[in-house]
Amino acid sequence: MNEISGARPLPSATPSVRAAASAADMAVKLLQPLEGLLAAGETAKAEVVALKESAQSFQLLLRLTLDNGRQTTLEASSPRPLAQGTALAVTALSDTRLLLALQGGGDKPLTQLDLEQLPVGTLLQGKVVASQQIAQAKAEQAVYRVVVNLLNTSLAGSKLSLETPLALPVGSLLTAQVQGSQALNFLPLSGRLDQLELGQQLAAQQNRQGSLEGLFKGLQGMSGKAGLPEGLQAGIDKLLAAFPEARQLTDPKGLAQSMENSGLFLETKLLHGQTGNLPQDLKANLLRLVAQMLPNLPASSPLAVSNASGALAQALPAFVRNALGALGQPNARQQALSFPLPSKLLQSMEGEADLETLLRLAAAAISRLQTHQLSSLAQTQTMPDGTLVTTWQLELPMRNQQELVPLQVKLQREDSPKAEKKEQKETLWKVELAFDLAPLGPLQVQAQLLRGSLSSQLWAERVGTAQLIGEELETLRERLVAAGLTVGELACRQGVPPQGPRTQLEQRWVDETA
Repeated sequence: MNEISGARPLPSATPSVRAAASAADMAVKLLQPLEGLLAAGETAKAEVVALKESAQSFQLLLRLTLDNGRQTTLEASSPRPLAQGTALAVTALSDTRLLLALQGGGDKPLTQLDLEQLPVGTLLQGKVVASQQIAQAKAEQAVYRVVVNLLNTSLAGSKLSLETPLALPVGSLLTAQVQGSQALNFLPLSGRLDQLELGQQLAAQQNRQGSLEGLFKGLQGMSGKAGLPEGLQAGIDKLLAAFPEARQLTDPKGLAQSMENSGLFLETKLLHGQTGNLPQDLKANLLRLVAQMLPNLPASSPLAVSNASGALAQALPAFVRNALGALGQPNARQQALSFPLPSKLLQSMEGEADLETLLRLAAAAISRLQTHQLSSLAQTQTMPDGTLVTTWQLELPMRNQQELVPLQVKLQREDSPKAEKKEQKETLWKVELAFDLAPLGPLQVQAQLLRGSLSSQLWAERVGTAQLIGEELETLRERLVAAGLTVGELACRQGVPPQGPRTQLEQRWVDETA
C-alpha cells in the first residue's frame, strides 16, 4: 500500500524550467483555431511539450487539459520562449488567441484524494516527475517521497505527492488503483493489460469473430469428403470427437472438464507448462487445424495462402502496447462486452465448402474464443465500493443428437469487502447461459446464488417454449430444494433479457465444485 502524503517538499525535477520562463503573462497566436474547445473567457491548464525557434518568433506545442480531463495538443506562435515542461494557465481570448499565465511555482501537489471525484477502485495513470528518499533508521525499510503528474481522469495535469517503499525512477509511467483518500495500490505492468490496449483488441476481435455454428457445419460437411488429406481428416475427426454430449454438462465433473477445455485457459496452461490435456483444448485444436489446412490449399491459387495466413494472423492476439491507437471502435467494443455474443455467420461460398472457406470459419471461431477471453479480462475489476468482480466468459460446444450446439456461459464472482473485522466477506455467484436448442429455440438463463439462496429467470424467444417452461417451474423448484438450496424467485418470460452497459445479471446456480 502506498500512502498519499505531503510532509516534506521536494526539489523540482526540472529546476531550469522556472529560470527560463518570464513571470509576465503574454498572448500567443494559435496556428489552428480552437473550434469550440474553449469559449472566449474560459480557462484551462496547459504544459509546454516542445519549443522550436523560427525566424522572428517561437513555435510552442502545448498540451491542453480541459476541466473534464480531456487532453489535446495545440500549436502556437509566441514572441518569447518557454521551456519544455512549463506549467501554464491559459485563457481563450478568441478562437485563435490565448493568454498564457505561468502557474507561480507550479501547483502544490495533492496530499489526499476526493473520493466523490475519484471513487475507490478508480485507475490512475501518471508519470513520476520527482523522487527523494526519506531518512530512516537503520532497521527500517527505505521510504521514498514521489511526485507524480497525473495523466488521466478529471485531475489530469495535477500533481500528487506519495510515500512508497518503491524506488520509482523519474520519468517512469505507473498505474495505481484508488484504495482510499490517502491510499493507492500500484498495479505492475506484468500483472495487467493496459486498459486502452485491451479495449482496442476487444473491438478488433469482435469485428473478426464468427459464430461457431458456421464452423460446425463446415466441419461436418468436410468430414469424410473424398480427396481430403489424411492428416487433415484426422484433425477434423479429432476435433469433432472432443465435443461432449449435452447430458455430460449436467454432471459437475463433466462440466468442469468441458470448461477447462473450452480454450479460455489455453495461454495459462502454456505459461505454466501444463500441456498434458492440450489435445482436448478447443482453441488448441482449432489452431492445429488451421496449421494443417494452410499447406493443403490449392497450389493454383498462390494468393490464397497469403490471404489465409493474413486471416490467421488477424485472428491471433497481438498485445502490443500502443497508446496512440487507443481510439478503438467503441461500438464494436460495447458489442463484445454484451452477453451473449451475437450470432454472426460469415457469408459462405456457393456450393460445397472448400478448404479456404473452412479456414475462414476456423479463424473467425478463434477470434470468437478470444473475444470471450478479452471480455473476461475487461469485466474483471474492483468496483467503487471495493467489491471485487471476477468474470469468466466462454463457449462450450455440445452434442444434441446429430446437432452441434454452442453453449455460451458467463460466470461472475463478486467478493464484497469486509465492513468490520468480525464480519466475513460475502460471495455472490452469478451465471448466465445462452443457447439455441431444438425444438425449444433460443433460450437464456440468468441466476444468482448468495448464502445458499437461489433466484433465477429464464427467457425464451418462442411463445410456446415460454409456456412449456412456465409449467415446469414447480418441478425445477422441487429439484433445487432437494439439492439443498433455498429457492427464491423462479420465473420464465417470453423474449430476451434487457441489454445495457449496467445490466445486472440474475443468473443460474453454479456448483462451486464443478
